[in-house]
Parts: sequence; structure tokens; C-alpha cells
Amino acid sequence: MAANSARIMGLADLAPSYDVIFSDVWGVIHNGVGAWPCAAEALINAREAGLKVILVSNAPRPHTIVREQLERLEMPVAGYDDVVTSGDVTRQLIETRYRDAKVTHIGPEKDKPLVDGLPVQFTTDSEAEVCLCSGPLNDQVETPEDYRQRLQALADRQVPMIVANPDKVVEMGSKLIYCAGALADLYEEMGGETIILGKPFAPIYQAALEMAGNPPSERVLALGDSERTDLRGAHEQGIDCLFLTGGIHAGEFGPSTMPNPARVAAFLDASPYNSIGWMARLAW
Repeated sequence: MAANSARIMGLADLAPSYDVIFSDVWGVIHNGVGAWPCAAEALINAREAGLKVILVSNAPRPHTIVREQLERLEMPVAGYDDVVTSGDVTRQLIETRYRDAKVTHIGPEKDKPLVDGLPVQFTTDSEAEVCLCSGPLNDQVETPEDYRQRLQALADRQVPMIVANPDKVVEMGSKLIYCAGALADLYEEMGGETIILGKPFAPIYQAALEMAGNPPSERVLALGDSERTDLRGAHEQGIDCLFLTGGIHAGEFGPSTMPNPARVAAFLDASPYNSIGWMARLAW
């Protein structure tokens, strides 16, 4: 791989060099409100060209829930072969390391399927042996500062925090909302221990590679909109990455569909993580 800030006009230009695509979901396929038709078309065409498409998401929920969300957002199932989420690898960790543990949960009720069927016991913060964090209870209005007192009490008791979503923020329509990764940053500042399994860390990539039949890393192309999770994760796993500017970093580049090329080039040239180029929105 080599650092590259060249603009890529379409996924078709890259497809012959790869066998597998690892596509981020939120920020590449949709913005939380609806799927982008051009992105769906690009992934459908990639599969028709013979590539396998694995969606790799930091969603703090099992892949079954993410599939249902994609259907609601009108992302065709023809656009992907399989899905692996941060929630999936989190479940694996809980089942193998924290069976029968007393768990306190920071996050909304909609994330409770994360532990469905697992041998854990939900309890209060004062009795918990481990904290499972999937994000703010109300991500529309809350910030990490709203959790300072609660997190400090857990950190003082040296309760490890399992972070089911490493993302700090994602875009919801036209605004950014906080995720579990932002709470994890604050917890670490307080001296708390965090256990993070989604992107950019290896376990979720290992799961995706197994789904894809363990192809050579040089035959895999990652698609992502986050420097911290997508670019870093692909870089550290030896996988090429195409950077999508119309996601969480869009505000740094100008209009999301017409980014300023000079700004994008400066951003990528300054990044410690390699890319093979960039595209505004995923297109074939």
C-alpha cells in the first residue's frame, strides 16, 4: 500500500484488482435516514462483477438487527453477501470471558438484543462486575459529559467497560450524534479500563476475513468514511482502503457531494494511515 490522495471516479476502476470488499455501513451506504441509491448500485454491480461484499459495521447490535435496519432504509440485499458487526464480536467476548457476570448497561433499550440469550445478569452500577456500553441513552441530546458522574463511580471501582461501538460520532441526517466510543474516551481519561473489539481493532476484521473465505489481504478493499476507524483499521490489517469523504468528515471538505479536492488531499496527506484514494460518495 502507498499513501494516495488521488480522486477515484468509480468503484469499477478498482474492482479488477480485488476479490472482496469490506464496506462500512453508516456513512458509506446510508446516513441514518436512508440509503444512498448510488452506493447501493455500486455494491450490487461489484457483486455482479464477481466480488464478494461483506458489510463491516461498528453497530452495537447483532448483524440480524442491522440487516433489518438496512431493509427499512431501502438497501437491497443484492448489495451484500454477509454482515459482521461490533455487536457480534462483543457477544463472542461476553460468551467466552464474562459468562454469568453481573453486568450494568449504558445505552438505550434498543441495544438490549446485544445480549439476548447470553448467560449474563443485569444489575446496578454498584454491584456490577463489568459495564457494557453501547452508547448514550438518548443520542439525540446527550453528550459524554452527561455521564461523567456515573462513569467516575465505575472507574473508581475499577469496573472494566466493554465498548460495543468504537465510533465516537456518526451522522444522523445532517447532524452528528455521539456514540459509545466517545464515552469510552472519557472513561479512559478517568483511569477506567476499556475493551474495544470493533473497527479499528483486529477481531472484527478477522471475523470478516473468515466470512469471505480468508482471502489474501492484498485482494481485499475496505470502504470507509472515518480516519479513526476505517483508515486506521485497514492500514493496521494490511488492507487497501478507499476513503469516502461524504461521511463524518464531510464538514472539513465542503459540500458532501462536491468536496474541495485540495482539502481532501491535505487531509489524507497528513494522515498517518494509507489510502488508495478517495471518492465523495460511493458510486460504480
